[in-house]
Amino acid sequence: MMKVGLIADTHDNMTKIVEAVSLFKANGVELVIHAGDFIAPFSVRPFSELGCKLIGVFGNNDGERIGLLKALEGFGELYAKIASIEVDGRKIVVMHEPEVVEALKASCVFDVIVYGHTHNPLMERYNGCLVINPGEACGWLTGKATVAVLDTETLEANIYEI
Repeated sequence: MMKVGLIADTHDNMTKIVEAVSLFKANGVELVIHAGDFIAPFSVRPFSELGCKLIGVFGNNDGERIGLLKALEGFGELYAKIASIEVDGRKIVVMHEPEVVEALKASCVFDVIVYGHTHNPLMERYNGCLVINPGEACGWLTGKATVAVLDTETLEANIYEI
């Protein structure tokens, strides 16, 4: 069993990023998945305090891609559009924009589909697959900053306000 932190759309809100890192550490998270829109490389710094690996994808607002890759050196990996990973025997796919979510749900290939971009938290099941958008960690658009923690054994997740 592993706990995985899910986060998206941090948009340089350093206060909320630090709060998310604290929440993940308090929940014993062993991996963090970021579904894009970090924005600037400086905003990655607090994630180095996680004590675990971060896997993420670029979002549509991530312009300084080389800087972001360099900022994550030593503790993180970033993928261009989609990351397909296996965690604790579970197949997880991560993307920023939800354009292929429906097709991925219908494929029944993945146990978990994670995306961001909409800034709205969502959690639903489809043919045994958990589809989750942790919402916006920055809180800029909705006024509500959220992240999620996934349990890989039960495939249950909780969305937390930070």
